[in-house]
Amino acid sequence: MNPNPPSLLLINPNTSTSVTALLQAAAERAAQGLSTPVRVRAATAAFGPRYITGEVGAAVAAHATLEAYAQAVAQDGPPSAVLLACFGDPGLFALRALCPVPVLGLAEASMRAAAALGPFVVLTGGAAWVPMLHRLAQALPLPAPMLGVHAVPRSGGEMAAQPQQAVGWLAEAGEQALRRWPDARSLLLGGAGLAGLAAPLAGRLAVPVLDNVDLALHEALRVAMGQPPGQVAVVEAGPWHGLGPGLGGLLPAPATD
Repeated sequence: MNPNPPSLLLINPNTSTSVTALLQAAAERAAQGLSTPVRVRAATAAFGPRYITGEVGAAVAAHATLEAYAQAVAQDGPPSAVLLACFGDPGLFALRALCPVPVLGLAEASMRAAAALGPFVVLTGGAAWVPMLHRLAQALPLPAPMLGVHAVPRSGGEMAAQPQQAVGWLAEAGEQALRRWPDARSLLLGGAGLAGLAAPLAGRLAVPVLDNVDLALHEALRVAMGQPPGQVAVVEAGPWHGLGPGLGGLLPAPATD
């Protein structure tokens, strides 16, 4: 057995440890039976929103993501690949600049997989995410378009805490979405807290319902198993002020008081 198997680091930009546990359990299930064992690691944001619900929370979470990565590296060394596990990918491009290993975004990876089936619609929690996800999808080179975003009037955190009720909410939202966008070939559940909710929706709607976490995890695990040689991180030289010890120690110039 390889004493140093490849590892996948999941970063939850929210401060909710219950969502982190949900993600880690999903990743460990997905890793079972792989031809190459992959060790799953997980990190949770140390500050910021419990669950991101808008622009300000996403901006704060982007900083928290970088700090979470730095702390994870300080504690356990660099991973083979990183999955930024928030369906909004806050701080994705900054994290890629900081990391010498491949970094995948939950939204980017799962949208790309959904688009491979044709035009799709996202079901998510919270109205503030609608313009944010439209902006993200427009910036991605998807093989088919995201037709729209239908938001359930509850946050992803609320749905994660009430999974049985969430299935009913999402089924109703899916029916409404398909009436509005009848050309959709699939419905993509968007949100880390919605992990595992696609399965109980199978057969209840006219098109496949896709699990964003499952799609992104399979891609991230594949990347972790066959990652290319380490790349050189290119980060601004600073000087930096007031950063946490993990991120401050990882950046190329020392943080200053």
